[in-house]
Amino acid sequence: MDLHSKDSRVNDDFVLPDLKWADATILITGGTGSFGRKMVSILLERYRPRKVIVFSRDELKQFEMQGALDPETAGSVRFFLGDVRDKGRLYRAFHGVDVVIHAAALKQVPAAEYNPLEAILTNVIGGANVIDAAIDAGVKRVVALSTDKAANPINLYGATKLCSDKLFVAGNSYAGGYGTRFAVVRYGNVVGSRGSVVPFFMQYRDGGEIPITDARMTRFWITLERGVEFVLESLYEMQGGEIFVPKIPSMRITDLAEAIAPGCRSKVIGIRPGEKLHEVMITEDDARNALEYRDYYVILPTIDGLGDRVLSEEQSRPCPEGFRYSSDTNDRWLTVEQLRRLVGLRSDGTRRPQAELV
Repeated sequence: MDLHSKDSRVNDDFVLPDLKWADATILITGGTGSFGRKMVSILLERYRPRKVIVFSRDELKQFEMQGALDPETAGSVRFFLGDVRDKGRLYRAFHGVDVVIHAAALKQVPAAEYNPLEAILTNVIGGANVIDAAIDAGVKRVVALSTDKAANPINLYGATKLCSDKLFVAGNSYAGGYGTRFAVVRYGNVVGSRGSVVPFFMQYRDGGEIPITDARMTRFWITLERGVEFVLESLYEMQGGEIFVPKIPSMRITDLAEAIAPGCRSKVIGIRPGEKLHEVMITEDDARNALEYRDYYVILPTIDGLGDRVLSEEQSRPCPEGFRYSSDTNDRWLTVEQLRRLVGLRSDGTRRPQAELV
């Protein structure tokens, strides 16, 4: 199964129907994270927008990211120190921006459980600040990144992202006649991102024993490149108020352990605070307002006046009654060998040379 889509819906000439890539100024909040770095790389390599602004609060990561840029395209990248909690700083950063990709968030489930107000301030209040600043600055389109944990949440991180999703959907009504449009992209765990279980397993495999939380656990998985492509595709397709959900495979935590550490023992250590056995991206209740396309789903807004915007209706069909998109009932699964290749390992657990990964 190839997780890297080659059939992108994004037109090479346009990011929006009325705005060429070459004329676009794109700002990424949380732009020094795993997603932001990959997004900047793909934007510069494929589309060459007029300007890309990296907005984040970590000066060291900005310095390191700036030093790693290709000199040929580095001149179109700007770095803006700031926190989404600071509405005034967002107003300054959003001046002259056409598109905002909102990736800034506190994402660690245990950390959010023990520091709930911090997660609320960044993920909820910060999201509201992004909406206000985007409307007042005349930003044309905003896509906010969400997570499978926002659907039917049991942990605080998921609850804050559900609140954020609701804010961005409602932001279309809040914008009124100003013209700013908001949408949400929701997907699962990202292969190799910061906080991924992969480096955790790699750390323990030489000891001959891999700690796993529960042998029954499953997760949705997506590559970083595919996540970026899906955001760009959704940005191109959005009308305002949609939640876009890609069709991606699931994996079993036991298969991942076998892929990374073949022959090692597994030690069950129990589920962490706020953790689920399986993740859901579309609940039965959401499915009543969802459309299925070939490679993705769209949850339409239920707010009066927004749900009338239907994307390419002839290419879609309503999700059936009782439909639930869950990692344990998915019809797409990654095998041990596919997982091994995704994390850059050979069958014996040794690292693949970079040339073999291309």
